[in-house]
Amino acid sequence: MDLLPLLKKIKPHLYELPQGSVPGMRVSARVYASPDLLEAVRNDRSLQQLANVAMLPGVVDPVIAMPDMHEGYGFPIGGVAATAWPHGVISPGGVGYDINCGVRLLASDLTHEEISSRLPEFADAAMRSVPAGVGRGGSLTVGPQALEAVLRHGAGWCLAQGYGEDGDLERTEEGGCLSGADPATVSDRARARGRDQLGTLGSGNHFLEVQRVEKVFDEDTAKAFGLFPDQAVIMVHCGSRGLGHQVCTDHVRTMLRDLPHYGFTLPDPELACAPADSPAGSRYLAAMAAAANFAWANRQIITHRLREQWEAVFGAGRKLRLVYDVCHNVAKRERHEWHGGEMELLVHRKGATRAFGPGRPEVPTEYRAVGQPVFIPGTMGTASYVLCGTAMAMRQTYGTVCHGAGRQLSRHAAQRAESGPAVRRRLESQGIVVRCHSDLGLAEEAPAAYKSIEAVVEVVADAGLATRVARLKPTAVIKGE
Repeated sequence: MDLLPLLKKIKPHLYELPQGSVPGMRVSARVYASPDLLEAVRNDRSLQQLANVAMLPGVVDPVIAMPDMHEGYGFPIGGVAATAWPHGVISPGGVGYDINCGVRLLASDLTHEEISSRLPEFADAAMRSVPAGVGRGGSLTVGPQALEAVLRHGAGWCLAQGYGEDGDLERTEEGGCLSGADPATVSDRARARGRDQLGTLGSGNHFLEVQRVEKVFDEDTAKAFGLFPDQAVIMVHCGSRGLGHQVCTDHVRTMLRDLPHYGFTLPDPELACAPADSPAGSRYLAAMAAAANFAWANRQIITHRLREQWEAVFGAGRKLRLVYDVCHNVAKRERHEWHGGEMELLVHRKGATRAFGPGRPEVPTEYRAVGQPVFIPGTMGTASYVLCGTAMAMRQTYGTVCHGAGRQLSRHAAQRAESGPAVRRRLESQGIVVRCHSDLGLAEEAPAAYKSIEAVVEVVADAGLATRVARLKPTAVIKGE
């Protein structure tokens, strides 16, 4: 069913599917988009999936889709939904398989001009020290006791082992550790898949990029974030690897089995869920938190390896300061001013990232006056953006924006559209250093496979959900197959 004709335009870049537009909707659904971005989802299931999310027990009005929306598992990617705590449901499909996939930005004290001659050398060193690819393990294999500590303490375990610097935890969402994690809820299979994957990048849309600050839009906020024009920075995008994927697989299976016990009738089995305060819901939340902590530890180890190689190539004492680490693919208990009062909500962010505004205590002290850093990566041939959370986002989207440009071609369609060698040649013709194990992987992630990052960010900024701070251009791209 084509739901686009049912959308009602509320204001520029905001559309609504009113409650009841699709039988069973408990609340309305809102979409932040432009006409062109809406047209891009006409032939996938993302709008229907959003309407399905609006049918979940305990869901709070409205459910929301970001401008990068596209079809996912259960929820659309770019989908945001809050349920009332503690009796509303938790749905693993509203988190995703790559639990706490996230983006962190590291800022150097060097300019692109100062590093350009040795950039290929650094790209080679980074590729050696940060393994990338499907199932690829790294040099750090943790034993059972250490893995338990990682699942409980996240990035804090890394700092205790010497893998980090002062300020890293303060500049990581949740301090790099989601409370309530219980390693006992993580299966032996999930542990086995994660034991050698700390410090690894993975495959698909995950990446490691050296970038330069091509333009600064807000000088004061950029200064607060430690950014300046032509600065060399590094962006890392990865998550919880096989461990997180297995956690999702295990608990979806359990919730599907238990659905009759709760009396839920769902429009799609991919929305398998349980009351958050039920045994199944509590177990999933504890396992999800453990997987999220694994992901923060993973990005922290990657950061340590990059710092080692940065100093080796560009000189001792050359530092990479963590600007911020923000996650997507997570569900979190948060307090929000909503519907005229304060509510405790369980906010599902599927392919969507937190964007808290000024004054929120969750924002690091050094950024609290301006708001939380927000990162929206584009593609390896275009640009990525640094933005800043706003009070408008707190009022309209539970303090949330999109996490990227969003796919517009499937991986198979992208492979048919342009070959890997052609993508490599085009990127290199733009002066971008490319390091990838597989030409097939390059084809799947070609810039044409994604929506326009400029169009997506324009919606975010014009809707007041985040303000532009800086645009980053890729200078070196490292990816798995």
